[in-house]
Amino acid sequence: QVQLVESGGGLVQAGGSLRLSCAASGGTFSRYAMGWFRQAPGVERELVAAISRSGGSTNYADSLKVRFTIFRDNAKNTVYLQMNSLKPEDTAVYYCAAVLNLFSVVVTVHEYTYWGQGTQVTVSS
Repeated sequence: QVQLVESGGGLVQAGGSLRLSCAASGGTFSRYAMGWFRQAPGVERELVAAISRSGGSTNYADSLKVRFTIFRDNAKNTVYLQMNSLKPEDTAVYYCAAVLNLFSVVVTVHEYTYWGQGTQVTVSS
């Protein structure tokens, strides 16, 4: 059983930056593909970014790839999401997710097995 704990959310002004962290425990972190998703009120959960187990492959929502960066440190069992030039429409709860996958990036919500509790990101205008 993998446990995921997100941190780093908060209130930021438009144009600012945040770095989210997701610490994993209970499994061999380097065997898991990881993803960041977000969900705003009344909206379905959507992919923000995903990364392969080695970190060598990444995938982003088209509208976010310029401003957001996903990366991981397998030695620290942590995946990160660097968010720059934040906009009010980035306001959402951000979730970290994990799935056992040795080969590829996983981009679909329903393929993920483990989820964190989420961290709120609020961007003020």
